[in-house]
Amino acid sequence: MPSAAERTRTLVQSTCSAVLLVPGASAARPEQLTPQARAIGPDGEILLLFPADAPPVRAATHAQDDELAVVLELTDVAPVSVPHRIRGRAWVSGWLTCLPGVAEPGSMMLRLEVGEARVDDLWGASPVDAEAFAAAAPDPLHAHETELLQHLHAAHGEQVRALSGLLGARSAAMAPTRDVAPLALDRFGLRVRFSAGPQQCFDARFDFPEPVRDVSGLRREMHRLFDAARSDRC
Repeated sequence: MPSAAERTRTLVQSTCSAVLLVPGASAARPEQLTPQARAIGPDGEILLLFPADAPPVRAATHAQDDELAVVLELTDVAPVSVPHRIRGRAWVSGWLTCLPGVAEPGSMMLRLEVGEARVDDLWGASPVDAEAFAAAAPDPLHAHETELLQHLHAAHGEQVRALSGLLGARSAAMAPTRDVAPLALDRFGLRVRFSAGPQQCFDARFDFPEPVRDVSGLRREMHRLFDAARSDRC
């Protein structure tokens, strides 16, 4: 199971939506609080790129002599159509400062020094301290997850559906008119959502024998998983 710090780090370094909650900027439009890009610095700080005239930049500029406390809110939405598409959220709180001269003209790089974080996702809700966040690494599949899930859904839908055969009695209890879609993928396994309507759904987790390191390893494990489901049906 990925740690809470790893899951938070993965969300920060993924393409999921993010908004920077800044005191005094409640009247700003959501797009004005959305960074154009984000990255992790060498000490675990979060680097956020904004237009030079964005509300977070103005707030950080005016607070250079003081600590500007902010929260980066991230929302993770499943890349395939499923009931209840929000897979999780994370909140990273800390202190915001400007980094002049780092970005291109017309833009400003902001530095978010992480104080603490919290993640609430498919694995559950957990706090994350700054040291654990800085030491964690994102899931190695995070850059490919959207493409891989969409490919599984579009090209291997029947094979994903056949995984229900590995659920034993739980599969037999499901409604016959269910929808099946791959919901999440990480180095430890695949999560699938089975549903017979918005209010009748559950998730099943299919763990790999060993964590995978890359897409090639994932491909091998997916073939083994599909072969196991096919053998169960024979």
